[in-house]
Amino acid sequence: MNQSNPPPSNEQESKPGFIQITASLIAAAFGVQSAKNRERDFKHGNFRHFIVGGIVFTVLFVLTMFLVVSTVLERAG
Repeated sequence: MNQSNPPPSNEQESKPGFIQITASLIAAAFGVQSAKNRERDFKHGNFRHFIVGGIVFTVLFVLTMFLVVSTVLERAG
């Protein structure tokens, strides 16, 4: 039998990649996520990627703020 591969569906083509997930996390963190991207994330994204990304982003954000505040306070005397 001749088996041909079916063309990729729209769902596979519109799955968010690493860069899109990162951009969505940053946009959502600052409250500027577009409705189009939010719909794409909910329809085609894997929630585990967003949960892990959100945790990593939050930890990095808190550490960055801690380092900035520590540096400013140290230089201020």
